[in-house]
Amino acid sequence: MKLPWATLLIVTANSEETAREIKDKIAVFLKERGLELSDDKTLITNINEGFDFLGWNFRKYNGKLLIKPSQKSIKRFTETISQTLKKGMAWSQDILITKLNPIIRGWTNYHNSVVSSDVFQTLDHRIWEMLWGWAKRRHPKKSKNWIANKYWNQDTTKRWNFRTERNGLLLLSETRISRHIPLKLQMNPFLDIDYFRERQNKLSHRNHHSI
Repeated sequence: MKLPWATLLIVTANSEETAREIKDKIAVFLKERGLELSDDKTLITNINEGFDFLGWNFRKYNGKLLIKPSQKSIKRFTETISQTLKKGMAWSQDILITKLNPIIRGWTNYHNSVVSSDVFQTLDHRIWEMLWGWAKRRHPKKSKNWIANKYWNQDTTKRWNFRTERNGLLLLSETRISRHIPLKLQMNPFLDIDYFRERQNKLSHRNHHSI
């Protein structure tokens, strides 16, 4: 029986053999309830090789677990930006910025709790190159200086910003990285009410200050 929804989960084990045994037990557990485990989407791997889950890549580097945006997520984001630029060849710069900013804000807010700083900087550069191509195609006969002066403004840090008098493009690298607040597993949500209330307040405060 296949249902129109799916449940995603991660199972850890101390060996590949144990992981395969657990996989078989899960398959039996689901089958008894009219469900099935997807072989196509089930992966058994070593944490040193890593795996993707919900847009993130989980992998140990020299014994330290790092969670980063997955390459698939980066590719999808880049393609969305590219498609928006192609669609917006005739848009004004203000409209283009208005279309791009929610895409950038949504992606950075999702990934700002993991190791993303280097990825954010790389994507800023990639978007700059795509914007330069967008501007060049709009003005094929204009000089580089003319295009730069029309679409980019230099701030006090000597950084060139794609902006107008009314609006500016968000930079991924300016997003503040906010590490996930780990949950104390020994806490009981029915008994340690103050702990969970304080934790929720911290999460709400952090989300309120996200871009």
